[in-house]
Amino acid sequence: MSAELDALAAELERRELDLLYTDPYSDNPALLSVHAGAGGTDSQDWAEMLLRMYLRWAEQNRMPVDFIEESAGEEAGIKSATIRIAGDRAFGRLRSERGVHRLVRLSPFDSAHRRHTSFALVEVSPEVEDEVDLDINPDDVRVDVFRSSGAGGQHVNKTSSAVRLTHIPTGIVVTCQNERSQQQNRDVAWRVLRSRLLALKQAAHAEHLAELKGDSMPAEWGSQIRSYVLHPYTMVKDHRTGVEVGNAQAVLDGAIDPFIDGYLRWAAREEAAA
Repeated sequence: MSAELDALAAELERRELDLLYTDPYSDNPALLSVHAGAGGTDSQDWAEMLLRMYLRWAEQNRMPVDFIEESAGEEAGIKSATIRIAGDRAFGRLRSERGVHRLVRLSPFDSAHRRHTSFALVEVSPEVEDEVDLDINPDDVRVDVFRSSGAGGQHVNKTSSAVRLTHIPTGIVVTCQNERSQQQNRDVAWRVLRSRLLALKQAAHAEHLAELKGDSMPAEWGSQIRSYVLHPYTMVKDHRTGVEVGNAQAVLDGAIDPFIDGYLRWAAREEAAA
C-alpha cells in the first residue's frame, strides 16, 4: 500500500508540474549560451563547468545537443559557447537557467590557493520558426563572414564559412561556425538571432508585469539568480525561489531538476500575482 501511495503522489506531482508549463514556446528546442563574466581565468573555467553541467543534464534526460559556437578561453575554460538542446519541453525546463550564475571556491589558478568569486551569464531562448510574428529589418543586421576554427586554433577552415550577425539596434551578436558551409551557418545564425530577439521581447514583457505589480524586481537579464558555493562549505542556492541543495557536486554533474521545478512553481505564483 505504501508503494502505491508513493507512486500516486509522484504521479500527482508530475501532473501538477505539467500544468506549470504556461510559456507558449515550452515545447520548442532551447538555444542556451554561456558567457564568462568577471573573474578572469576563473570565470572562463566556471563557464566551462556550467556548460558541462547542462550537457550532463541533457545526457541524463536523453535530450540531443548540437554545438553552434564555442570560443576557447585564453588559459583554461571557455569565453562563450552556444548549444541547441532539443527534446521533451526543452525550453520550458531550461528557461529557469537564464541569468547570472555565481561561483565561490578556492581557485585552482591562484598560486596562494585563495578563495575567488566568479560569474558567468547564461542566456536561454526558444528556437523559433520563420512564421513567428517577429519583424526584423535586414538593414538593421550587419553580416560578417570569417574562417572558423576549432578549440586551440585547430581544424582551421580554409574558406570563410563562419558567420557573425550583429543586430545593430540591440547590440545582440550571434556567431555560428559549427556547420560546414557558409549558407548553413547563416541559416542557423538567423534562427538564433530571431530566438534571442524573441527572448528579449519576453523579458521586456516580464519587466512590464513587475512594474504593474509595483515590485522592485531586478531585470532578468544580468541579475544574479543562483550561487554555487564550494568553500568553506558546499551549497547551491537559487535566490529567486529559495531552493537549496547541499550536494553542489551533484548539481554540477547535471542534477538541476530541483531548481527547474522550483522555478516553475515560483514563476506560476508570480504570474498569478500579476
